[in-house]
Amino acid sequence: MMQKLRDPKNVNMISLFVAAIFVLGCFALTLTQSGAHGVASAASSESAIGVVNYQMLLSQVPDLQNVQASMKQEIDNAQKEFDEKGKTMNATEKQRYYQQLQERLSNKEKELMDPVLKKIDATIKKIADKKGLSVVVDKNTVVYGGLDITDEVSKALQSGK
Repeated sequence: MMQKLRDPKNVNMISLFVAAIFVLGCFALTLTQSGAHGVASAASSESAIGVVNYQMLLSQVPDLQNVQASMKQEIDNAQKEFDEKGKTMNATEKQRYYQQLQERLSNKEKELMDPVLKKIDATIKKIADKKGLSVVVDKNTVVYGGLDITDEVSKALQSGK
């Protein structure tokens, strides 16, 4: 078992797995956030409804590059830590330690993403208030209608306003 973990091919697989967990975590976080917008109920049929492509906004926000760079550094550090401490561990200990590192990385990702998501939400609210929209939902949940404010929110995020 130790030989398998020392094999560079397996180390690369573990690294890819950790990176995949990060990407899936971002996606899950995005879905969670868009779900919060998608569940909003329109109390009145005459309410002005806006739509945004939340995933596109998330991918375009300038702060995301900093989050990704920080997470890459965290993943690299965790990989080095795992490789170093894993040398003296048996398979069960390695599995437990690996899970602890995954949890730590997940918490770090949440910590880094929360301000970015709050910034997006605040910008959406600001644009919606300016346009007199009472409800804004994720574009993926809308079949027809709604005022698309994605571009305006994106420009506001890019300009830092």
